[in-house]
Order: sequence, then structure tokens, then C-alpha cells
Amino acid sequence: MKTIEIIVSPKGEATVTTKGFTGSSCREASRFIEKALGQRTEERLTPEFHAVQSVEQEQRQRC
Repeated sequence: MKTIEIIVSPKGEATVTTKGFTGSSCREASRFIEKALGQRTEERLTPEFHAVQSVEQEQRQRC
């Protein structure tokens, strides 16, 4: 199941976490939220993001 979790700290800092997405689809899914919240201060990519990118790169190299 794909979900986007938003946590707002008492100081007003927001954390956006995507779950169930593969590759860069998480960025596309959360783009509207990030745009509404303002400038991003940090980004941590999940293993799922990197694993899918590796597979995509291998497929491109074979073509």
C-alpha cells in the first residue's frame, strides 16, 4: 500500500515520508506536499529508491 506520512513537530518543522513507492515515483507523489510546505532542508532516500534505480540503469545498459 502506498502512503505519504506527514509529521509536524511542535516547532513547526514538517517531515514527509513516503512508503510503498519504488524508484523516483515517491518524489512525484509527494511533490505537491513539498511545494506547499516550502523549501526542503534535507532529503534521505530509502533503499527502495536506490534498488529500483539500479535495476533501471541495468535495463538501459542492455538496450
